[in-house]
Amino acid sequence: MQFPADLRYTKDHEWIKLEGNTATIGITDFAQGELGDIVYIDINTVGTTLAAEAVFGTVEAVKTVSDLFLPIAGTVLEVNPALSAQPELVNTDAYGAGWMIKMTVSNPADVDALLSSEAYAQLVH
Repeated sequence: MQFPADLRYTKDHEWIKLEGNTATIGITDFAQGELGDIVYIDINTVGTTLAAEAVFGTVEAVKTVSDLFLPIAGTVLEVNPALSAQPELVNTDAYGAGWMIKMTVSNPADVDALLSSEAYAQLVH
C-alpha cells in the first residue's frame, strides 16, 4: 500500500495536496480498500465554505456508505467531473484520477498539522 510523501493525511483517511492556496482532496488507498468497490460519490458542496472536519459528501460502496470529511477549513471549488461516470477511479487511482474535490483553503498553514505519510502509515498498520 502506498502513501505518497508529498501528501498530508487525516485520521479519517482523507489525503490533501496543497498547491499555493488551492488543495486537492481525496480518500487514501487504505480507505478505498476498506470500502471495497465504490459505486457512487455524492458531493453537493461546491461553493460552500466549510470548517475542518465538516462532512463535504459521501462515498457509496457495494457494502456501505461513508461520510467524507474536509481535512482543513476552506471553500469547495469543484468536484472531479470524471467520478459521476466512473466512481471506480477512486479504487484504481486513489491519489491521481480518483481525486474528489478541489478547494481554496482558509489557512494553508493548517496543512502542516495533518499527518505525514510516515505517521499515516503507522496509523493504519
